[in-house]
Amino acid sequence: MSRGNPELLAQAAARKRQAARDRADAGIRALLKVGAPITFEAVAAAGNVSKDFLYRTTDLRDRIQDLRKRTTGKPGVAPLGEPAAATTTSSVVRTLTITLREERSRHRAEISELKTALEAAHGELLRLRRLHGDSGQDDAPNNFSKRLPSGQRVSPGGQGEDDRRDGGTRG
Repeated sequence: MSRGNPELLAQAAARKRQAARDRADAGIRALLKVGAPITFEAVAAAGNVSKDFLYRTTDLRDRIQDLRKRTTGKPGVAPLGEPAAATTTSSVVRTLTITLREERSRHRAEISELKTALEAAHGELLRLRRLHGDSGQDDAPNNFSKRLPSGQRVSPGGQGEDDRRDGGTRG
C-alpha cells in the first residue's frame, strides 16, 4: 500500500509553514499598529499560530525578541519605524499619576497607623516607668539602650558606654 507522493507532502508542508509565517507577520504588524507590546503570546494570538511555531522559527523568534525589547523596554517610547503617535504619552502620564496618587494615599494611611502605634508604645513605656518608679533620668544603662555592632551601648540620652567584658580596653 502506497503512503502518498512524498513530493506532494513536502510541498503541502511548505505551503502550510509559509501560511503560518504569513499569519505571524500579520499578527506582528497588527500589534505594532495598535501599539501593543510584542510578546510571543500576543503574536501567537494575533496571528493564530502556536507559540511553539514562533519559538521554532528562528527568524521569527529573533524578530519578536528584538521588537519586544523595543516596545516593552522603555514605556512611552514608540517602536523604531513606527510613528510617535503609536504610543500616547498622555495615557502613560495619566496612568502614572493615578498610580502615584494611590501610593500616596496608601503611604499616608500607613504613616497614620504607625504614628498611632508609636503613641501607644510611648504611653506604654511611660506607664511602665511610672510603675517601676523609674524617672528615666539615671545614668545606669537600662533595658531600652541600643547595642552597636562594636559592643558599645547607646542609651536613649545618647551617652555611649562600653559594654565589653575585657575591662573596657579597646582592641
